[in-house]
Amino acid sequence: MSSDTVGRPMEILLVEDDLEDAGLTLDALRQGQVQCRVSLVRDGEESLEFVRQQGKYARAPRPDLVLLDMNLPKLSGREVLAEIHNDGLLADVPIVVLTASGAHREILEASHLHVEDYLIKPVELEQFLSVVRSLRKYWLADVILPQ
Repeated sequence: MSSDTVGRPMEILLVEDDLEDAGLTLDALRQGQVQCRVSLVRDGEESLEFVRQQGKYARAPRPDLVLLDMNLPKLSGREVLAEIHNDGLLADVPIVVLTASGAHREILEASHLHVEDYLIKPVELEQFLSVVRSLRKYWLADVILPQ
């Protein structure tokens, strides 16, 4: 997205317990000049508190996109997905799974847990940016584009 876009940036919730992987994701967003604001949480329980705006996250922004690692402490990515999909207020939040294993796709599909896309870590920059940009349709209505 061009830097002359007017409106609010995309709100991204990054759920990643590995700070090195989180840094790589933030670098990819910065390099791709994706107009966004990223919030980082490091375990499954914290991610649910954030999206539900509970506790210390009562004033957190509602994410336009969740980038979700599958191997998390406290609650797994699969458990987080199930909770979000079963919550009528959150079920429409798009989720992209970040995983070190392609096996997670089969596990999630077998559990009927829909996600927008899967990215295998380490994530290739162009593939990552392509997925994030394609998800603009979920938040484009909140952004005013220049004429």
